[in-house]
Amino acid sequence: MSNSDIFLGEVIGTAILILFGAGVCAAVTLHHSKARAAGWVVIAFGWGFGVLAGAYTAAPLSGGHLNPAVTVGLAVDTGEWGKVPLYILAQMVGAVLGAVLAYLVYFAQFQANANIADAQPTLGIFATGPEIRKPWANILTEVIATIGLVLPLLAFGRNDGIGIGQIPGEDAGIYGSGISILLVSLLVVGIGLSLGGPTGYAINPARDLGPRIVHAVLPIPNKGTSDWGYAWVPVAGPIIGGLLAGVIFNAAF
Repeated sequence: MSNSDIFLGEVIGTAILILFGAGVCAAVTLHHSKARAAGWVVIAFGWGFGVLAGAYTAAPLSGGHLNPAVTVGLAVDTGEWGKVPLYILAQMVGAVLGAVLAYLVYFAQFQANANIADAQPTLGIFATGPEIRKPWANILTEVIATIGLVLPLLAFGRNDGIGIGQIPGEDAGIYGSGISILLVSLLVVGIGLSLGGPTGYAINPARDLGPRIVHAVLPIPNKGTSDWGYAWVPVAGPIIGGLLAGVIFNAAF
């Protein structure tokens, strides 16, 4: 894969991921949205479908990482670190772009916040935050949840017939089902439903930091704080989790 393909694929794929993910959070949170108060299950599936759409779109160009923690975990597994900065840069650009697009989709609803006395702060549409603010517990949650994402993702690649590509030991032209991205998408839904309660399951530094920057910059009425004091947790936790997942995978498999 060329550098230009990697950059373009990760920008487009991550932008789609955040467009769907921030979009479903906006749909559930904002007044005058037809999906207002639809609940956590809707949010979990919205993010999962965002992974589905973004990763399948990016896969032919970049492999569809869409997540620095995934990129780091794969680098630990393969030992190939040379293109890690390129992947992470593209993911950050895509995350910012996706957050801006989600804002534009719900522009009228965001503007209506100016006239709503009990409007909720909008940071949760863009970035994550803990229900109970205990940094050591919050980062532990993100580490464990990210291991729960990256370790199975690495294992999917070792299962013949799941990934896209020729099945080892078979005749030329015989390919796997290519459902690995679908499985990862369902895995993200499962993580949201099972492990997302304490911190909102960032499990992706670009997914949190890029939209948090957009939230800080955009002129959103009643937007509240961007909570930069917490912002290191959804960056450090997933990176540590991705590294540990790669180490565990290499040791076990």
